[in-house]
Amino acid sequence: MPTSPSNSSRTDLMAARTVDNAMARFAATGPALPLAVALSGGADSTALLLACAERWPGQVVALHVHHGLQAAGDDFERHCIALCARLDIPLHVRRVDARHTSGESPEAVAREYRYEALDVLTSVCAGVGAVGTVVIAQHADDQVETILLALSRGAGLRGLAAMPERWKRQDLAYARPLLSVPGAAIRSWLRSREQTWIEDPSNSNEQFTRNRIRARLLPALEAAFPQFRSTFSRSAAHAAQAQLVLDEVAVSDLADAGSPPRIRALQALSVPRQANLIRYWLGQAYAVIPSSAQLNELLSQIAACTTRGHRIHLKVGTGFVVRKGGTLIWQPAPGALDGQVSKPEAPDD
Repeated sequence: MPTSPSNSSRTDLMAARTVDNAMARFAATGPALPLAVALSGGADSTALLLACAERWPGQVVALHVHHGLQAAGDDFERHCIALCARLDIPLHVRRVDARHTSGESPEAVAREYRYEALDVLTSVCAGVGAVGTVVIAQHADDQVETILLALSRGAGLRGLAAMPERWKRQDLAYARPLLSVPGAAIRSWLRSREQTWIEDPSNSNEQFTRNRIRARLLPALEAAFPQFRSTFSRSAAHAAQAQLVLDEVAVSDLADAGSPPRIRALQALSVPRQANLIRYWLGQAYAVIPSSAQLNELLSQIAACTTRGHRIHLKVGTGFVVRKGGTLIWQPAPGALDGQVSKPEAPDD
């Protein structure tokens, strides 16, 4: 059901200014135009579309992905069509079947399909004028939820870095202009403009971990640590910076060890640098992320590989790391090339 605006209080107006301030900071970065707004029809993306249209009139298009997961998806699409018609903003819609199979994360599968659909939609837009930047409406609460999810899974620095404000996907710039803005402030901003939006009924389903964090942990954090959004975001930025340093070390070590890496060259490194190089090599070359258990076993096998006949054949990600002569190579599992092995996840959001 559409959410109706109410009278804006002075507190609402003050909170709403954080949206304008965030958009001003984004504008100062000089994003490549035109902008393509990923528009779900919820409060966050509705606000981002309006804010972009106000600042860059005639330089905005909207991209909507219908995930085919719930009946409310049709309401979202209708809202997007009506909103874009009123604002005279071109809208491109793509429908996908983002249902997950047994053993898959429904959130991860939906995210993967969403980014693939955005790839297609930006290609369609290129036919009438290339998109300069895709903007996505994740906000500060989403960032905190992502950090807490990463902590709950025992993630390393890359996971704790959470969502970047800017990145590239297939050579196209992406940005999250509202990543520093609390979700409540975005709704205040919409109310100040008497703009409606659609509430996603699945957001109240605490079967999903992210929803449980939103409903139970964020209110507790708000009460105990009122500045938690900014401090968590600062920690994520520190993690991202440290990860960049590790990546630079990995690039240098991989240049010395070769790609695929030579076992003797790996053995000459400290165990932490071996682990860092292997993660980087597998991630860059094959989009494979080894589990901690898989990586630890591989490191043990590398240490033990002191004879010509020592065999290495370990399950890592969706395939196997095997010894081939004096090097390590990664091979996909049987059937992986036929799509029988799940693909790596799209970037978190």
